[in-house]
Amino acid sequence: MTESCSDAADLAPSTVRILPADVRLNVRPGETVVDAIRRHGYRTRYACRRGGCGACKAELVDGAVTYATPVAESVLSQADLGNGKCLPCKAEPLGEIVIRLADRDRLRYVYGSIQPAGNAGR
Repeated sequence: MTESCSDAADLAPSTVRILPADVRLNVRPGETVVDAIRRHGYRTRYACRRGGCGACKAELVDGAVTYATPVAESVLSQADLGNGKCLPCKAEPLGEIVIRLADRDRLRYVYGSIQPAGNAGR
């Protein structure tokens, strides 16, 4: 499943902005959003990390992602895709993307605490 595809985008640096925490992270080529989150010392809700459970399902607010391997329709349906959903555990950004975590989810920095944008100096 590809939301959008471009050979040039595959080689370009990618970033993910994660809402509502408003954290921006660099993503390496071929790296999934969840793997980038983990590499930067954060954690979020996920279970299988292979696209089989849907625990990490998030809203793709802006940008495009691709999936290196097919995602089961039972986990991410065409209706989900049409409603802007993605699976961060499998999604590889094509350039800059913005995702919004589900209401039941939150971004945690496991090596300290997150300072929301605008509160960094407090």
